[in-house]
This record gives sequence, C-alpha cells and structure tokens, in this order.
Amino acid sequence: MKVDALLFDFDGVLIESEAAGNRQIAEWLTAAGHPTTPADSMANFMGLAGPQFIDAIERWIDRPLPQDFHDARAAEDARIMAAGVDAVEGAVAFVRSLPADLPKAIVSSSGTRWIARHLDHIGLRDVFGEHLYSGREHVANGKPAPDLYLFGAERLGVDIARTAILEDSPVGATGAVASGGYVIGLCAGSHCAVDHGARLEAIGVDAIAHDFDDVKRLLRV
Repeated sequence: MKVDALLFDFDGVLIESEAAGNRQIAEWLTAAGHPTTPADSMANFMGLAGPQFIDAIERWIDRPLPQDFHDARAAEDARIMAAGVDAVEGAVAFVRSLPADLPKAIVSSSGTRWIARHLDHIGLRDVFGEHLYSGREHVANGKPAPDLYLFGAERLGVDIARTAILEDSPVGATGAVASGGYVIGLCAGSHCAVDHGARLEAIGVDAIAHDFDDVKRLLRV
C-alpha cells in the first residue's frame, strides 16, 4: 500500500525499551509476593500508561500498589533516561530511508520528554520535528482508544485512512485498528515472542512485519 503519512508507536517499535521495562515490573511484583513473569507483564501491561497502567497492575495483584512501586519505577525511569535506550534493529536505517517529504509522527503512550530523549540517543530527533504525540499529554483517552492516532493524523494534515501505523503491542494495535488506519503489526523488537504476530493478527491488523525490511516492502517506500 502506498500511504500519505506514517505514524510510529515508540517503545518496542523504534527503541528496545519493552523487554527491560517489563522485566523490571515482573521482578518488583514477584519480590513483593505477586509472582509475575516478564511474559505476564507484557501480556497484561504493555502499551498502557498513566491510570490505565496502574489500574491493570492493581487488577493483576488485586490490591492497591504501594508507594514503593512508584518509587522503584521513578528510579528506573531516571536511570534509563540518563543511559538512553538503543534502537530496535533496522529502525534507524528504515526511518532515514524514508522520503523527507513523507509526513511522520510519533504516537506513544510515553511522555514527550521520554520520546525526545531517546530519539536524541538513537539519532532520529530531527526527523520528527514537533510531531511527538503522547497519549498522556495530547488526548483525553490514551491507548487502546483510537484518539491518539486520529490526533496524530490530524496534526499531520492527512486522512487516517491513507496513513500507515506501526504498532507492536496488543493495546496499541487495538486502538490503531479502531482508528481506521492501515495497521502494520511489527514484531521486530527483542520482546516479541514467536506467537506475537498471531496475537496482533487476532486483533485485526492489516499486515505483520517481522523486521523493517518487511515494512519497507509492505509500504513500497
């Protein structure tokens, strides 16, 4: 499909943050007496942010999260912000290969400070300009609602139906499919298990890409 614009999820699509992040959540919950594997964390919490993220964890453990959890998350976020997170394999070369005049934006559950920091780290900050959009900052309803994708397309001045969306999480894919865009389920990150593509297909994505070469072929760019 030839498209008029491209919307990128961020964590797990452009940077390798999902595996480490979900491992840290699983380790904390397990140590607190709620046995959780990284796979459990990815299945239940990946792609969520803000109140939706906290609600999902509290449903999992069936009690309110203590302040210790929030302190541990804040410390881990500060550590990662200082260190930077590396790119998903092939992501930088793919983005750099896109036509300069093809509108592009980030549509992420993460905050814009996080997005900008790690775009700087992987050397792609200049590509997206001001088009960094956060589900916790720019819309009332974050993922899995479709609002962020619709907002991103509107800000780029394009029709969502002529826009491709790259998503890796089931939560994100749910919102992306509901938006009416052309959704590519990306399974390029190290967090993606062998059945990850099947999970995204069940949600209704238009295509599955196992790496950025697949994305390039799908979009003919």
